[in-house]
Amino acid sequence: MADLSDCPSASGDGLLPVELHAWMLMLAATGAVEQELRTVVKERLDVSHDEFLILCLLAADPGEALRMTRIAELLGRPKTRLTYQIACLQHAGLVTRKSVRDDRRGVEVALTEKARGLLKEASGVLAETVKEALARFMGPAQRQAMCALMPDFAGEAAPE
Repeated sequence: MADLSDCPSASGDGLLPVELHAWMLMLAATGAVEQELRTVVKERLDVSHDEFLILCLLAADPGEALRMTRIAELLGRPKTRLTYQIACLQHAGLVTRKSVRDDRRGVEVALTEKARGLLKEASGVLAETVKEALARFMGPAQRQAMCALMPDFAGEAAPE
C-alpha cells in the first residue's frame, strides 16, 4: 500500500477544492486502515468487517438496543443485507433481536454478554491496529487533523 502522505497533490495546489481533497485523502487512509483491520477482526472476533461495524454501533451504548432501520441508516446498508448480517451475528450468539413493543414491524438488536466480552478482550489490539495503520498512511498534516478526533493519535510517530 502506498504512503498517502507522498500523494503528489497533497499540497492542495491541484484542481480540487481543499475540502474535497481532504475528504479524498481521508477516504484513502480509512480504506487502507480498513484493509488491515479486516484481518485482525476476523482473527479476534471471527466476524466479517461489516458485522464488526454493527457490533461497534451497538457497543457505543451497550445497554441499549438499536432498531435495525437505524443501523441500516448509520451504515448506509440496504435493509436486506443487514438482515442477513444480523442473522449471522445472532447465530454466533453475539446479538439478540426482538420486536419493538409499540411497532410490530420494528426490530431491535442488542449485544449479548458474549459479544461484550469479546469486544472488551479485543478492543486493545483493534485500537492499536487502527492507530498504527493511520500513522503509516497519513502524513503530518493529516495526523494533526486526526488528533482532534483521536487525542491518543498525537503521540504516534510515523514509521520511517
